[in-house]
Amino acid sequence: MKTLLPTLLLFLTGTLCAQITGTVLDENGNPLDFATISIYTPDSTLIDGNVTDAGGRFSLDAKPGEYYLLAEFISYRNAYRDGITLQRGKPFDVGTITLSPNTELLEEFTVEAERSTMEIKLDKRVFNVGKDLSARGSSAIDLLDNVPSVQVDVEGNVSLRGNGGVRILINGRPSGLVGDGGQGLRSLQADLIERVEVITNPSARYEAEGSVGIINIVLKKDRRKGLNGSFDITGGLPLTYGAAANLNYRSGKFNWFTNYGVRYRTSIGRSNLEQETFRGDDVLRSEQEGDRDRSGINHNFRIGADYLLDDKTTLTLAGRYNRGSDDNVNTTFYRDFLNGDFVSQELRTDNELEGEEEVEVSLSFRREFEQKDRLWTADIRYQDETEDENSDLENVFINQNGIPADVPYLIQRSANVEANSNLIFQTDYTHPVGEEGLAEAGIRIGIRDIANDFLVEEFVSGEFQTLEGLTNDFFYDENIYAAYLMYGNKFGNFSYQFGIRPEYTDVTTLLVNTNEENARDYTNFFPSANLGYEFSERSSIQTSFSRRVRRPRFWDLNPFFTFSDNRNFRAGNPNLDPEFSSNFEVGYLHILGKGSLYGAVYYRHTTGVIERVQRVDEIGNSVTIPENLGEADNLGLEFNGNYRLAKWWRFNADFNFFREEITQTVAFDGLPLGSLDAETLTWFTRGTTQFDIGKGTEAQLRFNYRAPRTTPQGRRAAIASVDLAASHDVLKGNGTLTLSVRDLFNSRRRRYETFGENFRREGDFQWRTTTATLTLNYRLNQQKQRRRGGRGGDFEGGDGEF
Repeated sequence: MKTLLPTLLLFLTGTLCAQITGTVLDENGNPLDFATISIYTPDSTLIDGNVTDAGGRFSLDAKPGEYYLLAEFISYRNAYRDGITLQRGKPFDVGTITLSPNTELLEEFTVEAERSTMEIKLDKRVFNVGKDLSARGSSAIDLLDNVPSVQVDVEGNVSLRGNGGVRILINGRPSGLVGDGGQGLRSLQADLIERVEVITNPSARYEAEGSVGIINIVLKKDRRKGLNGSFDITGGLPLTYGAAANLNYRSGKFNWFTNYGVRYRTSIGRSNLEQETFRGDDVLRSEQEGDRDRSGINHNFRIGADYLLDDKTTLTLAGRYNRGSDDNVNTTFYRDFLNGDFVSQELRTDNELEGEEEVEVSLSFRREFEQKDRLWTADIRYQDETEDENSDLENVFINQNGIPADVPYLIQRSANVEANSNLIFQTDYTHPVGEEGLAEAGIRIGIRDIANDFLVEEFVSGEFQTLEGLTNDFFYDENIYAAYLMYGNKFGNFSYQFGIRPEYTDVTTLLVNTNEENARDYTNFFPSANLGYEFSERSSIQTSFSRRVRRPRFWDLNPFFTFSDNRNFRAGNPNLDPEFSSNFEVGYLHILGKGSLYGAVYYRHTTGVIERVQRVDEIGNSVTIPENLGEADNLGLEFNGNYRLAKWWRFNADFNFFREEITQTVAFDGLPLGSLDAETLTWFTRGTTQFDIGKGTEAQLRFNYRAPRTTPQGRRAAIASVDLAASHDVLKGNGTLTLSVRDLFNSRRRRYETFGENFRREGDFQWRTTTATLTLNYRLNQQKQRRRGGRGGDFEGGDGEF
């Protein structure tokens, strides 16, 4: 009897009601998911409502009677269906409802979408990738060079506001994809990236690493119901081709996501160097010309799933596999003179094969509560990476007629095997206090081990013999334990946030063959403060302070010399100490009718500054080693802005002007105190203009300029470059074809002058010549990048949290 009554009620409900079904499409016949469907009685009384699924389908239930239906979607005209008569137990199919764009609202809608290209939030600026045409078909390192406040030099090193002490994260966590100085990001395709977050003055919530701030790269993952995704195919010159797929499937309690990208790229680079070495009354002059032909293929695969334990608890398991192989050929031509008289000339070739393999696994937990803003997250991730490099090197003399000798006078080979493992555990908890207050706490543990086996051999008397001074095994162990406490509140238009983060660092380096061990440990405290005031909904000001650290990277500590060029060596310094900085910033944001403007004044004081110091011996061989130079003061002014000049014309730009003063406080061998003092006044700017030509066609033009800059040992010349891109929608709006040309005028070259007590050198370097790529993007059950009401621009999912 207890089960009979509910069953009877369900039966009666089913027979008394009728079901209304249908499908909503756009003007190109594509399904519109999340369109709102409502049914009304003839006197406009709302009876029921729902939203469409990924296929544009919907269903509603109502009692028998007369109704009309309303279909709505952001930026589209409403559509009505009347004359709907429901009979008991009989379904009613309204068929296909086609929505057309609302041209009256389109301009306003597009302004909102453009604003989302760069969003300015309380503690970070968010750069959404989808609107950047030049990013399609390129790598993550190319994408970063388009982000406001970020610069990438011609060698791929990433800096923020002109300083290299920046921490780069993937989905809020360290990753082997980053590599040394960010150069590993060449293997990550921009098509796999959702957005880039720039945090110039991080709070205590974030790890203290990165003296000038944090760059967080968030990979794509969608949480819409059903199957959706996108596919990219790319080809270009110099020879480049690749493909990428992003797929997401959500059903019931599971949300599956996967990314796969394969990319083959060829990079052609050149360099020139002229050096004079002074030996008493003699001047040894050397001229060098280098050509670099680099090619390789890379596979990047990521898969994972969210499991909804309940409507507030999510468990995420994700894995990533990266495999790459490169074939690089470097040739360097040397020509030597003594007091203006020709001495000799020779050619050195380096044929290098490089293989890399990386595995990463992560498990994340996210628990929300009934109480607003109360949240608990935890995750653990493990990374394992192996890199194997092998080079065959030869030197051959060339006579004055340009004819090389039959037999090389020097034959060498080198082998370098590096194994890197990283284990990270982190948990964070936030708890609301009162109406506006929020307390936060967290713990983070990072354990990292690196083993590097470096062997250099030379062919002597018919066999290869080990060069003892260049061969060794190097071990690096790093353990970092951190915690943080934060509290913030708001009173009217005024808000504040204070935090403290203690970190304990334990680092040990060991040169096995010579048994040289360097162990050090230290505890530091990193406070942060943030004050904000809202003048209105469109105008606000923020003041922030943080203390940061830049720990030496593995290659900063590794004493092994680079060996491709046997006249210009680079090596690490196992005795290097970290540098610490105190950062202050005042920023003002103003929202305009058709854009926004952000301006900031910042100051940074750094101790233990790490700079690479170059020395040249009496025969002209150069060695560059990082040193803790002294102190630095940076004072800067920054502007970011975007504006819609016309319905079809958008423009955004950023400008950074700063003064830097470096004071040497440590004396080195051969370098007296104060000889490396430097003061510079410089600036850089970037501007992008985008045109909506109509009928699904867009064009984009970007320019970059970096003014000259003085360094402790010389000067870097200005660099200017222009990128051009255009796109056109194809395949009934489901696809987009994009042509992108980077460095249109082949002008992106690093030109420099370096001075020392016994040498002077001048040169230029170009990592890559002009490149052109053509990319086809196809969307499966997705609309072209557009912002929908109620969904905002925030990324959902555990992988995007810090």
